[in-house]
Amino acid sequence: MAEQPWDLRRVLDEIKDDPQNYHETDVEVDPNAELSGVYRYIGAGGTVQRPTKEGPAMMFNNVKGFPDTRVLTGLMASRRRVGKMFHHDYQTLGQYLNEAVSAPVQPVTVDEKDAPTHEVVYKATDEGFDIRKLVAAPTNTPQDAGPYITVGVVFGSSMDKSKSDVTIHRMVLEDKDKLGIYIMPGGRHIGAFAEEYEAANKPMPITINIGLDPAITIGATFEAPTTPFGYNELGVAGAIRNEAVQLVDGITVDEKAIARSEYTLEGYIMPNERIQEDINTHTGKAMPEFPGYDGDANPALQVIKVTAVTHRKDAIMQSVIGPSEEHVSMAGIPTEASILQLVDRAIPGKVLNVYNPPAGGGKLMSILQIHKENEADEGIQRQAALLAFSAFKELKTVILVDEDVDIFDMNDVIWTMNTRFQADTDLMVLSGMRNHPLDPSERPQYDPKSIRFRGMSSKLVIDGTVPYDMKDQFERAQFMEVDDWEKYLK
Repeated sequence: MAEQPWDLRRVLDEIKDDPQNYHETDVEVDPNAELSGVYRYIGAGGTVQRPTKEGPAMMFNNVKGFPDTRVLTGLMASRRRVGKMFHHDYQTLGQYLNEAVSAPVQPVTVDEKDAPTHEVVYKATDEGFDIRKLVAAPTNTPQDAGPYITVGVVFGSSMDKSKSDVTIHRMVLEDKDKLGIYIMPGGRHIGAFAEEYEAANKPMPITINIGLDPAITIGATFEAPTTPFGYNELGVAGAIRNEAVQLVDGITVDEKAIARSEYTLEGYIMPNERIQEDINTHTGKAMPEFPGYDGDANPALQVIKVTAVTHRKDAIMQSVIGPSEEHVSMAGIPTEASILQLVDRAIPGKVLNVYNPPAGGGKLMSILQIHKENEADEGIQRQAALLAFSAFKELKTVILVDEDVDIFDMNDVIWTMNTRFQADTDLMVLSGMRNHPLDPSERPQYDPKSIRFRGMSSKLVIDGTVPYDMKDQFERAQFMEVDDWEKYLK
């Protein structure tokens, strides 16, 4: 019998018997802050307030107010787990995704009968339609502006349908058929499509797809210049799985949905309409974002008018905690791939690997492992740092290390700063550059000399590589190689 196409359920079937990676509970949990509060202790990691740790993904089977819905969180909150789900070494996921971007497998459209996301259909015209009762979207904290769809893949197209794209945005449930969506200015192709529709004063049809194979979710977070305007990142997921992502026509909108999603919300981004993000709570907060702080409530979010909610039978609502390690996997691994792609074109063979650690939320920090072959390579490491900033404008800190350093071990990385680094010669500061507006230190009042507008930043390069002509003075203590060391643990 042929295996079913890749989707969330197939992935869960592969890890459900591994207690390190998956755990279910039938204990009742409130989706209003309690669910995320529980998972904070069990497996959130990332920049979440301590105490937290890396742990298994959690399936909550008994969600208060939603008797027919399960909620999954933390699926990607471990790099090792992502490697397991992708059937690939977790240490080289950046290279793996780089290869996938270069050889995309384009999605295909299937018949309605082959689209389980349409097994159950609710239309906005139905009596009593209310997304707040149909979609078990949790809040991360008691201060959140409302329940959030945190890992919904938005599918949209240009007005002439010549280009389509998928991106992930924070979306808050504001009313029975209304979502607020935050589209970061200049950062997403969906935003460019929405501007086109707004200029024509027309609503833009979209679908929001929730509960997906992580190959889709992680692949969707690639950005320009790695995936230029018009590049649909569903092709990345197709390459990872060597199988095209299946799409289906929407029921109430002229747009595609991901056919094997657990949930699909259909609707329109409304032109020239805005909504206050915390209109229902007035807390001034949105939700916790990847740097570890609450995002400020946006006074003018774009509005999605929901026209239908569809889902699979026994549906799984998937959610993420904003600052968790899950964001590191979603944002960091594609960023590593983007950096590797650019530096490999410019200085091939000099950057062996890249890691975007949890300390930077997957976006703000990169560690580059450098290979110096001869004296002509001295200085190439700093060129690599500048290329990394070019590849990803939201990057703030680059740490450069030698090839004998384990970039996935922060103790090893910080060791280089204590033994292979002098601050007066090995520190580079680049002022007045663009960065991510969710970094709370990027405000004019924090640094009025170089930050004129919010979202600007000084960027830092820490060069922890040994000068080529001094390599023999920095050789690590050489221990005996023992091939069968594991026998001593038996």
